[in-house]
Amino acid sequence: MNCHQCGGIVTVDDRFCEECGVSLAAEVVGDGCQKCGAAPRNIDVDRYCSECGFRQVEISNDCIELQPGANLAGASDRGRRHHQNEDSIALKIIDSDTCIIVVCDGVSSSQHPELASQAAATACIQSIELTINEGIEDPAIALERAVEYALQAVSSIPLDLASSIDSSSTTIVAAIVHNNIATIGWLGDSRAYWIAADKSLQLTQDDSWMRDAIESGTFTPEEAEASPYAHAIVRWLGADVADEDRIPNITTFPIPGAGYLLLCTDGLWNYAPDPAYLHHLIQQSLNSDCLSISQHLIRYANQQGGQDNITVGILGVMSK
Repeated sequence: MNCHQCGGIVTVDDRFCEECGVSLAAEVVGDGCQKCGAAPRNIDVDRYCSECGFRQVEISNDCIELQPGANLAGASDRGRRHHQNEDSIALKIIDSDTCIIVVCDGVSSSQHPELASQAAATACIQSIELTINEGIEDPAIALERAVEYALQAVSSIPLDLASSIDSSSTTIVAAIVHNNIATIGWLGDSRAYWIAADKSLQLTQDDSWMRDAIESGTFTPEEAEASPYAHAIVRWLGADVADEDRIPNITTFPIPGAGYLLLCTDGLWNYAPDPAYLHHLIQQSLNSDCLSISQHLIRYANQQGGQDNITVGILGVMSK
């Protein structure tokens, strides 16, 4: 494969040309044109598609890093295989006792998954902040309202009605932490974990075919994991969801002591699903601040193959 700008030799794993430094994001896209899906050979040197005339856009969110506070940070990375980052993250410190973490993973088989995740994350955190400012103290109510608001935002994304591709959709996991109590809501398979030296826990349960198959007794864990449907989600945020599937799962976790509340997409947990191993990875970080830990976890996922976008949000909790 050759670089579209200088003609230098590149591989499918390369994100930038070593000769001229140009981004190869659009060059390695398996489905070619970002609009009509024409093959990469139909993209000319000026980035126009010869089939539909669409000019391929530059991807501006390949790598995002956020650090609103000393103990709250997160990062999102395109990974090594995807042509764009379809994950989103939003973080907010309300006051010294309250913060919000939102992580979304756009569904790649839907239209504009990158817009869906961004719209959901932004709408969710805005809604939670508004609810808190209105004086509503129940975080579960705040999360339910926020997910509904996020659903409206995703459903408002303009669609190509002639396309057979599903309408825009995304997973979501959000946490409101107030006075050392974490209230977590989610739809899909983006996860929340509590990571601590004495005990690490997965706090959410995936809305997935694999989980349903195992819990129903239809398949053993080994059989379900080997199925091509193993990672198919059964609930998500999108205009096509049924009314009964638009209400988020909600759990409450009293934070017991020092540790980390970690929210992430499957781009990370696919390589480290065991909470104890996530603790091991965090301990490997050369710096204990939350941004450094986020960066370390993303590097690990990329070193393992980076097959998906990778997003991590972390709240560090000191001893009570």
